[in-house]
Amino acid sequence: MNRSRPFLPYGKPTIEADDRAAVADALGSDMLTTGPRPAAFEAALAERLGAPHAVVCSNGTAALHLAALALGLGPGDCAVVPSLTFLATANCVAFTGARVVFADVDPQTGLMTPETAAAAVARSDGPVRALFPVHLNGQCCDMAGIAAVARRAGARIVEDACHAIGGAQTADPARWPGGLAPVGACAHSDMATFSFHPVKTITTTEGGAVLARDGDLTRRLRDFRNHGLIREAERFTNPDGFDGAGAPNPWFYEMQAPGYNYRLSDVQCALGISQLAKLDRFVARRAALVARYRERLGACALPLAPVPEIATGRPAWHLFAVAIDFEAAGASRAETMRALAAQGVGSQVHYYPVHRQPYYRALDPTLDLPGADRYYDRALSLPLFPAMTDADVDRVVDALAEALG
Repeated sequence: MNRSRPFLPYGKPTIEADDRAAVADALGSDMLTTGPRPAAFEAALAERLGAPHAVVCSNGTAALHLAALALGLGPGDCAVVPSLTFLATANCVAFTGARVVFADVDPQTGLMTPETAAAAVARSDGPVRALFPVHLNGQCCDMAGIAAVARRAGARIVEDACHAIGGAQTADPARWPGGLAPVGACAHSDMATFSFHPVKTITTTEGGAVLARDGDLTRRLRDFRNHGLIREAERFTNPDGFDGAGAPNPWFYEMQAPGYNYRLSDVQCALGISQLAKLDRFVARRAALVARYRERLGACALPLAPVPEIATGRPAWHLFAVAIDFEAAGASRAETMRALAAQGVGSQVHYYPVHRQPYYRALDPTLDLPGADRYYDRALSLPLFPAMTDADVDRVVDALAEALG
């Protein structure tokens, strides 16, 4: 490895002095968890992302699981999930006992489309109760088209927006200025989920959130987040919750259905509030770096093409992915990644199609999704994070040109 320059990972958080100060302030408070900061972070997210309700939780997987639980998914139900995603999108449906029906994706963008969603609904062997479109790399699916598919099927929609915070999607211009709604506003969906993992655009170290427009769904999200524990006296069904005069007992709580410990701590929320204030700056810097990549790669005669930008919104780039013709390059993907690493450049593959994972393959051994396979066969994610300089982009492109001969 070339040790004269620092290693460039494919993703990296940007933690600044005010972030550290916010965390230190939280550590010095009396409430490290179940204090005031989760509610403050939720209010800030709801205002910034344009939805009435936000529920923060322990990670992006928990956000997806809470959304599936809030919809009441269970045995006998089916939910459509694109195969080109992280394991969590499918697994959180499986956690409920519902059946995962995999949709194919566009081979150029990796996104589920209205056509592939409709094909999955038609292939389902049971009632489709929900669709989980994934905004891969930070680009939005055609949500208006997918919403039309969901309406015909009588299904709800949960956006897996873990890559796309700070982006926007096309929406009704009579309701949203300029015809663009923030990702998270649920302009075409019931809920939208987010991840604040360290490589995402903003971070709480680990963390997640669900945005919703419906108050009843939000109540269910909050119940499931905290063991199913209910403290609102007006919801009590157990007479032990009240004293002899009919007043609620101040210590009492009840559980009407089991839930999980999916809370986010005050320390993590302090970091999230600080990071959220920088979201526009981080998104803008990522966009500038993507533009630099496109300019530099466009000037190179390499057997690759960046994932195309599509017209279903304004992306908030989480990943910069390229499609490489490894056969034409005369180098395998593994060889290319090792050559990049030797030059101090990290890379990753997003993602191995979930329908090909052994667990899901055993459930549907003949399923063929050529779009997902085609996208995966060529995909490579290159470094992208706000602290990168234009010179870092140039360094990555030069290393990639050398790796591909």
